Amino acid sequence: MSLYESIDERRNILAPAPKLRFTRHIAGTLKERLDTVVDTMREMSQQTNPEEMVRSYGARMRKLFPSDGVISLSRRGLTYPNYRITRFTGWQKQVNPWRNPELLPLMSGGLLAELIYSNQPHVIDQLEVDEDDPAASYMKDQKSLRAIPLFDGGEALNMVIAMRQVENGFSVEDLPEVVWISNLFGRATQNLVMAEQLEQMNYMLQREMEVVGEIQRDLLPQKLPAIPKMSLAAYYQSSQKAGGDYYDFFPLPDGKWGILIADVSGHGTPAAVVMAMTHSIAHTWDHDGEGMDSPAAFMNYLNRHLTKHYTLRSGAFVTAFYGVYDPSNRKLTYASAGHNPPRVKRCSTNEVFSLDRAGRLPMGITDSITYDEASIYLQTRDRLIFYTDGLIEAHNDLDELFGVPRLDRTITDCRVRGAQETLDTLTASLKDFVGSRNYSDDVTIIVAEVQ
Repeated sequence: MSLYESIDERRNILAPAPKLRFTRHIAGTLKERLDTVVDTMREMSQQTNPEEMVRSYGARMRKLFPSDGVISLSRRGLTYPNYRITRFTGWQKQVNPWRNPELLPLMSGGLLAELIYSNQPHVIDQLEVDEDDPAASYMKDQKSLRAIPLFDGGEALNMVIAMRQVENGFSVEDLPEVVWISNLFGRATQNLVMAEQLEQMNYMLQREMEVVGEIQRDLLPQKLPAIPKMSLAAYYQSSQKAGGDYYDFFPLPDGKWGILIADVSGHGTPAAVVMAMTHSIAHTWDHDGEGMDSPAAFMNYLNRHLTKHYTLRSGAFVTAFYGVYDPSNRKLTYASAGHNPPRVKRCSTNEVFSLDRAGRLPMGITDSITYDEASIYLQTRDRLIFYTDGLIEAHNDLDELFGVPRLDRTITDCRVRGAQETLDTLTASLKDFVGSRNYSDDVTIIVAEVQ
């Protein structure tokens, strides 16, 4: 049980409350004004809607500084002598000036234009408005006026006009206080508007990223192919709404199959865009043509087009591993562009090794590179783990890496049968290791078991 029942109790023990009997007594009209100010500040601190805050603030300020009519003006985005009337107490229905500015009256010239473009506060004790003044109807029957500029960037982009139906209706003595309070409120309102706009923009951005992510996932194989003498299972999880991991399978002449796994540098939407480019280029390669079962030739083709058209300008690059599997003799020929070499668990000898005898720089860095390739004859029950670096670089709560040794230990049990069961064991180990943390990078795993 805690030593203190609550934070408040602890605070009282450590720092006793002041002796309130020494507080100066405030009564009468001053007490009423102070209560109004305190209530106003308290309510403002709870507001999240700028429109509601302006409405509430206006009602409370009219208690402190009585008026018979109020006009709010704005000249944002306008030039002299143009301005808009954003609020008027005579309107039956107010317009939200931030969401529907096009519905606000656009005015030009007259007394209100001179006031807002003056960048100064004003008090007019005997108000006389010309009949042809554009805003004459807004000031009808009013005999005095007080204009409070609201500054933004050093200019009075907004102004509040309070009016009385009697002459000399406003005190000059309280003008500094009113200008001060009104501008503080104006800044608070503007901050709330910006926060609301930022929230809307963030929502739109999140939705766009979700759409990008959906498009990206649609580019991945919707169904794994049936490759003779090989079972397959795949896992894909992006660290954000969209990611840069990519895997694919290509039917080739003579019953061979191409297996591709790639990882675009970076995260999120930019990586997803380059991933889509890589997908598009990969599918323009004539996989049915003569000699098109060469992994090195395929990598050269991808690199040449990525570098020429996209990555040199963006600074992105792509790691990739491409293998061509021949079911007739279980031969895998492969090429690598800076990608993590797949791990092979050979159950016949109980060893684990890498497919690392061919490798060059990632694609997209230079078009002068020529990729090489290597081959291996696989055996029945061999397990191949193709993966992106998001797997081995996943962190747990202790900031430890999942790592290659843990990957090898996870796939070492040959009693586990089939690609899907092996993948399930591996992903369960990964999720248990990561715990409550999110993936810091995209994770893609392909498990292939030779039959």
